[in-house]
Amino acid sequence: MNIVTTQLPGVVILEADVRRDSRGFFLESYNQRRFNELGIHYHFVQDNHSRSGAKVLRGLHYQDMTAPMAKLVRCTVGAIFDVAVDLRVGSRTFGKWVGVELSADNMRQLLIPEGFAHGFATLNDVAEVQYKCSNFYAPASEGAICWNDPDIAITWPFSDAKVSAKDLAAERLQDYLKQPRFILSEM
Repeated sequence: MNIVTTQLPGVVILEADVRRDSRGFFLESYNQRRFNELGIHYHFVQDNHSRSGAKVLRGLHYQDMTAPMAKLVRCTVGAIFDVAVDLRVGSRTFGKWVGVELSADNMRQLLIPEGFAHGFATLNDVAEVQYKCSNFYAPASEGAICWNDPDIAITWPFSDAKVSAKDLAAERLQDYLKQPRFILSEM
């Protein structure tokens, strides 16, 4: 397993050691002991799996400090542009984002710590995303930041995204600042 750091502290790309032969491939996508050796100390309690069609955009989602959630994301069918946004008020990277392509071909994973919003856009006709969560889904704790917020200015792969009504109604970063859910000194 190789770790690639990003410009956002704690958000890392994980590249697995893939063993390929004429039969196909094998990779270890998660090994708690190995992750701990690499300095990744999350205890994952829930796995999620989504399937999305062409030009679907999901996010930017988070769970607040009443049920904070880190995610370990991978794409097992197709490809996605996966994004993390720093929502930790007081962080030098607050409001900054990082995006990476995750695909069934590159077999990369993205680790998104607590205090970050997460979203992704499909890059082909069908994409399946699987992710491990460090906390259980808690509807009362969930929140979302608008995917096309100009203050964040994510460079998505397309502008005509298919977005849920819930995500279209997500708050702007400026509104989030009026009642922030993550403050670095409290984490």
